[in-house]
Amino acid sequence: MALKLRNVTQTPKARQTSRIATRVAAAFDAFLPAQERRFAIRLWDGSVIPPGQGEPQWTLVLNSPAVLRTAFWHPTDLALGEAFLRGEWDVEGDLEQIFTLATAIRRYHATPRDLLRFAALLVTSGREPTSGGALLTEPAHYDDGGTSTAHSREQDLAAIRHHYDISNDFYALWLDQRMVYSCAYFRTGAEEIDVAQAAKLDLICRKLRLQPGERFLDIGCGWGALILHAAQHFGVNATGITLSAAQAQLARERIAAAGLEDRCQVEIRDYRDLPAAWFDKVASVGMAEHVGRKQMDEYFVTAFHALKPGGLFLNHAIAELPPFDKRQHSALGNNREDDFIQQYVFPDGELLPVSETLAFAEGAGFEVVDLEGLRRHYLLTLRQWQQRLVAREQEALQMVEPVIYRVWRLYLAGAAHSFAAGENSIFQALLARPCDDGTSLFPLTREDIYLGEHLA
Repeated sequence: MALKLRNVTQTPKARQTSRIATRVAAAFDAFLPAQERRFAIRLWDGSVIPPGQGEPQWTLVLNSPAVLRTAFWHPTDLALGEAFLRGEWDVEGDLEQIFTLATAIRRYHATPRDLLRFAALLVTSGREPTSGGALLTEPAHYDDGGTSTAHSREQDLAAIRHHYDISNDFYALWLDQRMVYSCAYFRTGAEEIDVAQAAKLDLICRKLRLQPGERFLDIGCGWGALILHAAQHFGVNATGITLSAAQAQLARERIAAAGLEDRCQVEIRDYRDLPAAWFDKVASVGMAEHVGRKQMDEYFVTAFHALKPGGLFLNHAIAELPPFDKRQHSALGNNREDDFIQQYVFPDGELLPVSETLAFAEGAGFEVVDLEGLRRHYLLTLRQWQQRLVAREQEALQMVEPVIYRVWRLYLAGAAHSFAAGENSIFQALLARPCDDGTSLFPLTREDIYLGEHLA
């Protein structure tokens, strides 16, 4: 089809921009057949490249010529992510679509003719910087996992507070009313996030077969939602631990407001400092991703010894799903300096395959008694979080710097894509510490998990 450009006047600069727009369109058409490019592209002067066919499903906004150099010359996750933080590019519509486009580009094999076309595009695009200037914040402290400080107590504390101590009010904008910052549980897929998160809390408690008077521990308790639910609806004596001072403060306020201070408490404590043989049941929900491969053995050994013989441990964690022909760890697990998530979102975070995680658990002495994958549930969760954050953009910008808002907007969209594309998954593993004589107190079937509800 003939290229159509809108909002272009016939000044010398506009004619130059038209030439650039023609080359930009040609570059994208090299990656995607015209009939598959269902998005429009708006350049920094307002000119618009229409989709290959039909009406645009979304619009890629290029606010600076500099972003073309980044996209075609140095397209790492970190370089493109930082260009987004500077405002050099954006998306009008579903931001998740940009990751689908990136996947298509990665599959493309450029011909010599294409390389010449891209070189001409880089020359004509110039080096004009975006008006947004430098980043408004520095990346998180980065450690490559091979030094003596990776996952030390000091660095784990810094990494957790980098992510979680941004602002309680910011998280409250887009999480559910209980502020559960982990995968929800959907029975139909149509539930609102408040309902789905309550169902997840209840599911965890029922999988653990919590009983009144039992001592229950939540490792990485966040803002206290699980310990509150367990104490209110299952009558346990609940303890939560976190490294985030902001989370602990709000959790304690919520416990006091619920009148549960006699049965519910939160401590700022490293998981490596847990007492031995003290708890009847233990949960860890969305915390293992922060542990790191080289500490995973100690993590499970510590949880094993924190349980009384016959106790249960529920480990809920994101897992990587590498392609069959790939054995390199990706996403949060690759620890590369050009990884946007490592630098800005989860410093030193690391994802393991389910099989590797369970091997660590069994090596610590646990018996795996139940396993459930929740990949589609987390996709639904992430999409609701992203929609809620974008819907309250102006409120968010009053609480955090604009670059923080953009970090979380890009992160949530990218995470949703990774679960939709099958790059990552999430699982709940129920692990039993056998009794001293080797026997197990676990029921013969799973039927009791689904009998009865305790939802508020």
